[in-house]
Amino acid sequence: MRKIRKKEKRPMKPENANKVHRGAKIMGAIVLSTALIAGCSAAPKAQPAQADEVQIKQVKASKIEKKKISEPLEQVADIASSIQLDVPVKVGGDVIELLKKRGDMVEKGEIIFRLDPTDILISKEKAQISISGTGQQLAKAREDLVNSKLDLQNGITKLESSIKEADKNYSKLRNDYDLGLVTKFQLEQAETQLNNQRLDLASNQQKLKTLETTNSLSQLEQGLQTSEVSIREADRTLEHMEVKASVSGVLTDLPVEVGMTVAAGFRAAQIQQLDPIKVKAELTEEAAKLVRGKQELSFYISGSPEKMKGKVSYLADVVSAQSKSYSLELEVPNADRKLRPGMKAQVLLTEDQDQIVVTVPTLSVVREGGETFVFILTGDTVEKRKVELGRLNETYQEVLKGVKEGEQLVTSGQHQLKDKEKVQLAQ
Repeated sequence: MRKIRKKEKRPMKPENANKVHRGAKIMGAIVLSTALIAGCSAAPKAQPAQADEVQIKQVKASKIEKKKISEPLEQVADIASSIQLDVPVKVGGDVIELLKKRGDMVEKGEIIFRLDPTDILISKEKAQISISGTGQQLAKAREDLVNSKLDLQNGITKLESSIKEADKNYSKLRNDYDLGLVTKFQLEQAETQLNNQRLDLASNQQKLKTLETTNSLSQLEQGLQTSEVSIREADRTLEHMEVKASVSGVLTDLPVEVGMTVAAGFRAAQIQQLDPIKVKAELTEEAAKLVRGKQELSFYISGSPEKMKGKVSYLADVVSAQSKSYSLELEVPNADRKLRPGMKAQVLLTEDQDQIVVTVPTLSVVREGGETFVFILTGDTVEKRKVELGRLNETYQEVLKGVKEGEQLVTSGQHQLKDKEKVQLAQ
């Protein structure tokens, strides 16, 4: 038998070993690529099952609340008298007594100083004497007038009776004359007598009418009236000799001394009325908007915690050309004179309750192109709301328009949301 001889393994040449190694690498790369392609092609088949879970976003939300956004807005104001009134002297004279001094408080009607009334008292006495004499003359004249009227009336009555008798006698004489019993002379004599009596009656009647229709006492009565007016004028002047306060307040000016002679119209004093008193302030346009329409405002004196109320008596509708501001005036009762001109006050343009407003966290606001939005959670859906923002207080901001208290505000994850998007509330 022939023996089969094993072939001896020959060592591989280096160049052939390198070829084998490179081939192994290529085959490994092909296998890996095929696996990756197979994996990529298989992945889309599982995608639809996971899509919904990825798209539902988790958010955090909290109720919108009202918070105090800031302290009430204040405005510096001045305390001023409600009226500054000059006290003029109404009649001239010499100052004989001073009852008040500058800086004193006076009540309405209280005497400040007195003028010498001697000359006026003399004029009044003259008028009184004139009234007395004229009055006596007038009384005598009135008595004479009454007697004259009475005499004329009696004379008229007698003449009327005499004329009736004379008329009867004349009628009888005419009959006798026709019968030839009396002469023509006798008849004419009777007629003349009758006519004379009639003339006397007419004269007396005219005199009586004149007395009744004309005022023969007018001069005396006029003189009496003039004297009476002079007395009233003197009394009025005597009242003005006491210079009195026309309002209650403080005497801020009194340039009068005893012995001075003052003329009518002289400005003798100035009074500042303190009850009521005024609180005056100058407001910007924004500040004026805050108080317009309000009937009263609170204020306090600088350095005092006590707050008081003042009625809004005036708020300018237009800006002052001089101060470039809107004038505000409050009227305040001041019976105890606690408020005095020259004091400083702080007027509260807003009250504490005005500062309790709807707010949202500043970080919850989304800004887009100059506009501001927030997301409101309703059920499992969010609504994108445009809002108008107001004042800022640290991490919270006032919302003037767009949301209301109690709504659910998205406070986390809002920057990745869209309007009407469904979300899941994070635990």
